[in-house]
Amino acid sequence: MNEQPLPDIAAQATHHDLSLDWVGMAGIALPIRLAGEAVTASVDIGVSLDDAAARGIHMSRLYLAAQRLVHLELKVPAILQVLDDCLSSHQALSDSASLTLRGAVPLKRPALVSPLHGWKAYPFEIRARQDGRGLTIELQVEVEYSSTCPCSAALARQLIQQRFAWDFPDRQADYLNTLDWLGSTQGIVATPHSQRSTATLQLRLHPACIELPLLALIDSAEQALGTPVQTAVKRADEQAFALANGQNLMFCEDAARRLHHALGQLPEVSAFRLRVVHAESLHAHDAVAESRCNWS
Repeated sequence: MNEQPLPDIAAQATHHDLSLDWVGMAGIALPIRLAGEAVTASVDIGVSLDDAAARGIHMSRLYLAAQRLVHLELKVPAILQVLDDCLSSHQALSDSASLTLRGAVPLKRPALVSPLHGWKAYPFEIRARQDGRGLTIELQVEVEYSSTCPCSAALARQLIQQRFAWDFPDRQADYLNTLDWLGSTQGIVATPHSQRSTATLQLRLHPACIELPLLALIDSAEQALGTPVQTAVKRADEQAFALANGQNLMFCEDAARRLHHALGQLPEVSAFRLRVVHAESLHAHDAVAESRCNWS
């Protein structure tokens, strides 16, 4: 049997001359390494189809380009190489290439007081684009934390004062009686409400960046907030967490301002935007705040 070349329908001309902004594949499963941890990422990869007369692109070439990232520590040069491969394999067809990776990186986090530790997953998204203006990389991560309402804390303190006045009407409470009272359910008659909250942080990297500053971003955000959600805890850790919440009362506006200041200190960042969501335990709706710097 004579071997014949396989037909390449994508190389044929189209009947509808029209360029396309993006053509590619979405949802490719790819094992990568990020922040020193193994991650299974979902990858979107594609190019523009600028040749209006071309029928299509070469999907298999994009897939093979993405394989460069398998098991590598994900860094900017590796991403740039993948995008360059996409463009070089589509010369005369495409002027831009893009890559998006989504997943959740597991990080080992220590308890507040005890020697325990646990693992916490941080959802991330990396978006990269190479075109005539150069390389653009954006990094997004979600950080969960606890937020205790300052208004609710003030109202709770007022109720405790009122209960104290009620229980000690003669105003002659001695030290030991007061100490016992403070440790009783009768004394702490009200507590402020708090809720699990989420910060979505999106930053654009400086062109000179080599590393993806994922760990620095997460650590900076958690330090600024002061109350990241915990993993393994003992009672001493839970008490320390209660103390941290009491010393870091915050509205969503407070959290957004803390994070804005923290992101502004990261040298790898040329622009950023952020969104915080406090999933209210008092209301059936969320409290939300947003901020940005040099983002357009």
